[in-house]
Amino acid sequence: MNDTSPDKTADQHGRKPRVAVVFGGRSSEHGISCVTAGSVLAAIDREAYDVVPVGIATDGRWVLEADEPGRLAIRGKDLPEVDADRSPVALMGATTGTDLVVTEPSSVPSVIGEVDVVFPLLHGPWGEDGTLQGMLEMAGVRYVGSGVLASAVGMDKAFMKVVLQSAGLPVTPGIVVTRAELEQDPVGVRARVEELGFPSFAKPARAGSSMGISKVHDASEIEDALEEAFRHDPKVLVEQSMEGAREVECGVLGTLEGPAETSRPGEVRTGGDHEFYDFEAKYLADQHTEIDIPADLPAEVEQQLRAMAVRAFEALSCEGLARVDFFVMPDGSLVINELNTMPGFTPTSMYPQLWAATGMAYPELVDRLVQLALRRDTGLR
Repeated sequence: MNDTSPDKTADQHGRKPRVAVVFGGRSSEHGISCVTAGSVLAAIDREAYDVVPVGIATDGRWVLEADEPGRLAIRGKDLPEVDADRSPVALMGATTGTDLVVTEPSSVPSVIGEVDVVFPLLHGPWGEDGTLQGMLEMAGVRYVGSGVLASAVGMDKAFMKVVLQSAGLPVTPGIVVTRAELEQDPVGVRARVEELGFPSFAKPARAGSSMGISKVHDASEIEDALEEAFRHDPKVLVEQSMEGAREVECGVLGTLEGPAETSRPGEVRTGGDHEFYDFEAKYLADQHTEIDIPADLPAEVEQQLRAMAVRAFEALSCEGLARVDFFVMPDGSLVINELNTMPGFTPTSMYPQLWAATGMAYPELVDRLVQLALRRDTGLR
């Protein structure tokens, strides 16, 4: 694997690079973002970096969170959340860069110091969708992961399909349904879903972590499935169920020079009460969820899948990292399900597991991403 590690022990001022780990957020994936942050905070090299945990509460407030990774773990089926009562923080422009400032009411603002890199670990809208990335671009702050365009397209699965198809990549057949369209023409919407065929899946177009997804077995389930997806997004994607397909995922990791690298692919197999890889199967895994890394694929299929993952990464102009999810059909052909520009980093998340099986341990993976961010340009330079 390519070496992306310049001298990271100190900058020109003799201090370690300062990394603000930003997590939480306003989306329905707030808790998963917190769990991801706990894993990253526990793994990041404190000898190499100054680390500042910054939480975004569910109401949008930014606070200086406690540096306590253990507090951000899943407890049974309870997800952690940002403590909104902690000291507020803000990014403020300074002469030499961008400072992180604590702004307690009725007190003089306290400057934590210049932020060199933001590690955004937000999932879903208002964080993974280009909104936070746009703010950081305007502030001139380097950050981990894809830029504004790739993040926005990666978040909206309907537009993602358009971009991937234009690059000649196969995607799952599907249609888009909006809440307004359903209200104005319910009969027409129902006919379009029926024409797509059963079984199918209804999912929010701009959500992740398998939130709001339902399998539609027949026409009687259309309305309930759409309403469940509309709870998360007024724009819904209904896709054909790729019956008989295997779900295989591949990690993509950027480099400083040359094309992105790929991990060995991994296969997800669900059983028991899980008809598909839903939220509980993904994050609250039990004995009915099995992951095979590497996936048992013919060498030529794996080679094609990894090459296709890089093509998808490049088609969306991704940076840093992404996970590309495939359906491997019974005849060995490949169909892209989706691309995730900020895949989870929880202990059960696929992305870190894929890279561990490829020879890159979790702390090394975190370090690679920070180093890539430190070396990136800001804006259009």
